Amino acid sequence: MSPDADTSTDTSTDTVSDVLGAIDLDVTGMTCAACASRIERKLNKLDGVHASVNYATEKARVRLDSPRDVGELIATIEATGYGAHVPQPGAPEPDRVGYLRRRLIVAVVLGLPVLLLSMISPLQFDGWQWVALVLATPVATWAAWPFHRAMVLNLRHAQATMDTLISVGVTAAYLWSLWALFFGGAGEIGMTMSMSLDVGRSEAHGEHGASEPAHIYLEVASTVVAFILAGRYFEARAKRRAGDALRSLLDLGAKDVAVLDDDGNERRIPVDQLSVGDRFVVRPGEKVATDGRVIEGSSSVDRSLVTGESVPVDVVVGDAVIGATVNTDGRLVVEATRVGADTQLAQMARLVEDAQSGKAPVQRLADRVSAVFVPVVILLAVTTLVVWLATSGDTERSFAAAVAVLIIACPCALGLATPTALLVGTGRGAQLGILIKGPEILEQTRQIDTIVLDKTGTVTTGSMQLVGIRPSAGVDPADVLRIGGALESGSEHPIARAITAAARGDLGPLSAVTDFRNLPGSGVTAVLDGASYEIGRPSTSVDVSAGETVVELRRGDGEVLGHLAVADAVKETSGAAIEGLRSLGLSPVLLTGDNETTALRVAAQVGITDVRAEVMPADKVAVVAELQEAGKVVAMIGDGVNDAAALAQADLGIAMGSGTDVAIQASDLTLVRDDLHAAVDAIRLSRRTLATIKGNLFWAFAYNVLAIPLAMTGRLSPAIAGAAMAFSSVFVVTNSLRLRRFRAA
Repeated sequence: MSPDADTSTDTSTDTVSDVLGAIDLDVTGMTCAACASRIERKLNKLDGVHASVNYATEKARVRLDSPRDVGELIATIEATGYGAHVPQPGAPEPDRVGYLRRRLIVAVVLGLPVLLLSMISPLQFDGWQWVALVLATPVATWAAWPFHRAMVLNLRHAQATMDTLISVGVTAAYLWSLWALFFGGAGEIGMTMSMSLDVGRSEAHGEHGASEPAHIYLEVASTVVAFILAGRYFEARAKRRAGDALRSLLDLGAKDVAVLDDDGNERRIPVDQLSVGDRFVVRPGEKVATDGRVIEGSSSVDRSLVTGESVPVDVVVGDAVIGATVNTDGRLVVEATRVGADTQLAQMARLVEDAQSGKAPVQRLADRVSAVFVPVVILLAVTTLVVWLATSGDTERSFAAAVAVLIIACPCALGLATPTALLVGTGRGAQLGILIKGPEILEQTRQIDTIVLDKTGTVTTGSMQLVGIRPSAGVDPADVLRIGGALESGSEHPIARAITAAARGDLGPLSAVTDFRNLPGSGVTAVLDGASYEIGRPSTSVDVSAGETVVELRRGDGEVLGHLAVADAVKETSGAAIEGLRSLGLSPVLLTGDNETTALRVAAQVGITDVRAEVMPADKVAVVAELQEAGKVVAMIGDGVNDAAALAQADLGIAMGSGTDVAIQASDLTLVRDDLHAAVDAIRLSRRTLATIKGNLFWAFAYNVLAIPLAMTGRLSPAIAGAAMAFSSVFVVTNSLRLRRFRAA
């Protein structure tokens, strides 16, 4: 059964019965925004049901206040004249593109000769009108069947859609032509005809001054179908391309994995059989099967497909890895920490689907217009016919003008303006590691003027790093780092880890120490190469820069070899990212619980002048509220549990993907990349998507506002009207597809 005709798809209610919360349904048979609006209204009339139906994604997102049988929801949609079923993972999608292609080919191959014969007098021959009738009949019936069928279904429910307009226009043109051929003299042998494109006016001359025969409109019945099918075909192709980003995201994951048993033996299993705690091997070139923690080996991991980062990231034992990323060189053994629907990839896909299924505020206006548009257009067409007949008495010209009004006014472009842009924009965001939680977020990104940034983990790395080596006179700095790194390798303290990581990074493997002892609150001691050393609190006063922590390296006899300074370092990209936020018209505010000296040092490094230091976690909400009371529209970027309340309070909450699940759930935008540049890209993409939506709506409205009066005044032939209507839909979808070319800053 064709996608358009499918209203009896298997509902699959054997796997889903009573549900509570939210459920998605695939909807078939929709041909315009008015269809989506009708289904939405029917579902929302059910008690405790809150539905949103998206024409572009062909899905219904249904939220339920109490348990309800899914079969009842599906039956409600089917009673409206459409089909619905519960999505089945892995089930093939209906080939709507192929279905439309077949009908389009028939319409073009048979309709083009009809158009040429009607317009070019030298091509006409005795009885050409009957040849045109034979060619046009399959086009006006079989090729146009999706429009006729939709009209009949809608009439059964006392409804009208854009298919009603097309079907009425094509049927009227075809039946008029039949009457003209059999009873109006248009089939007279030897008759010749010429046609004016602007009004469809023609003159037919019989022999010896015979009376003027009625004009036939078979070219209208043929070309309108061809043009509109062409528009639907290119629209379907574009919609499929618009959803490619989400489909590719869902296909990223590995299909199987090499799991290690307790004896270290490998066996390959499907990835969906993995459990938390399982150990698995990732060889060079393989995908990481699921989210986990490296427990053996080191390598570089290409995260570009998930986070948009262009450079592979080095990982060592203890580092977290994301499922679906690619191991580029070394062998890794990973312990699974999240599987199935809990993985970051699954959460990303879920957020993108949620955003694409929702409706932005600007779309609801278009839905309200589409719901009343078709009846108004039919009334205008009837009015046009009556007025022309009353003022001119020209039946043919009156008929042509009325048909042109029916065809030109189809609100398809209006219904596609918002969902296609949202589909492409959110999909492109997912490819760049930017997750937009809902379509209403687009409006919020346009309005914000102040952005509050949590310091630790957002502007800074959130972990200690070695920032300075200060050797004593005559001591090689490399020896200070080598000895200090070897001693600290036995400690789990954050300062010790920072020094050890720096030493390994610069010098390679570290020498083993003996007699290691931890001195709580003071440091550690150990023996290296036969000599005793100690590293810990400075024994004398030393100069300390703001934000630094300094430890002292001494021999066993108390000789000071030097000092090592560690600090929570500023991310390399933070300064440029802050400048990017300023270029978007945002005023940055640094928010931190650290002391003012440290906060001012970090702020100076990245170019922020407004600093709020020594703010307790519970007080972060108050700072955001204070800015809002001052008339600011505030965005907040954070990554920790203590940021969640402030993210929820802000007009726009942005969570760093490296942060906690609590922070991510409280946010409106999630940045999978642990880079503040992603915030700049997120706001740019959101604003670009909103601008595309508004541009689409403007042209969709402008098209109808300009085209309908032209058709009513008789300045457009039905054929040209069909071409213009098809072009308007293709233009809106193509304009939305430009978002696929959005590039990160």
